[in-house]
Amino acid sequence: MNQVPPPFDPELAAALEVIKDMISPGLTMDEIDLMRQGPGIEMLARLDLTAEGFFEVEERAVPGPENAPEISLLICRPAAPATGGPRPVIYHVHGGGMILGDNRVGVDVPLAWAKELDAVVVSVEYRLAPEHPHPAPIEDVYAGLVWTAEHAGELGADPERIVIAGASAGGGLSAALALLTRDRKGPRPIGQVLMCPMLDDRNETPSSHQMAGLGVWDRTANETGWTALLGDSRGGPDVSPYAAPARAEDLTGLPPAFLDVGSAETFRDEVVAYASRIWQAGGVAELHVWPGGFHGFDGFAPQAALSQAARSAQLTWLRRLIGS
Repeated sequence: MNQVPPPFDPELAAALEVIKDMISPGLTMDEIDLMRQGPGIEMLARLDLTAEGFFEVEERAVPGPENAPEISLLICRPAAPATGGPRPVIYHVHGGGMILGDNRVGVDVPLAWAKELDAVVVSVEYRLAPEHPHPAPIEDVYAGLVWTAEHAGELGADPERIVIAGASAGGGLSAALALLTRDRKGPRPIGQVLMCPMLDDRNETPSSHQMAGLGVWDRTANETGWTALLGDSRGGPDVSPYAAPARAEDLTGLPPAFLDVGSAETFRDEVVAYASRIWQAGGVAELHVWPGGFHGFDGFAPQAALSQAARSAQLTWLRRLIGS
């Protein structure tokens, strides 16, 4: 197998040089607590979720799964009165490798979409592994979606126009959520936005080997995240598709999907394979493989030309889907 990695985009390579001392690509289990206490959490606390008054923001505790704690939903609604009826909803699932983060992580992206699309953002907080292994995270995410659909009216939102979206682990959970709500005959999202999604616990694709030790999330970190979620069953024969969507045998009946990923990242091949399988099942998917992109590049280097192109493609797809 050819282990030579594809080159990083020059602008993104420069960004990696700046952040390399703060983020190691090979996160291990004994580093999880340290990462959770890192400077990123303080930065999130300072994020202006109102976008200078554009959104009204509240955090609401809602019922979680049966016999489980309540979950927190971050709800951001445009402050101006709606002019065209109930607004669409972007139901956001945060990233963090299944082991890090809260409902503020990455929410700046759906907030930017919502500002352009006059949409409501609901960002769900879910229990983290390894303290709360599968199925705790996906069950929390499902419970939040059910609550959002059932209470859309009080949010000024349209329960028939919910888009689920997430990056990295949040992208994987969004893909799993699309499968789970299909199978349970729950709320029916009109689309799914899967940004560099974490889909396959087996961690054996060519790209996972090519990118070992490179970028911000390599196969060592990936093994850490999946082992935290699944324990000894990681990589074995009995992993649920609601944990690792790449394990799903049936991809029919899913909402239209937007998938994107960098060419120079661990998840490249599993994302391409998932998009291909959606097409093979007769589904609708738009796939972008950004040349020279590392994992989460548009979040780490939002001003880079490739990041701007990625954000533009996401918004264009959403605008076409929502009809705004």
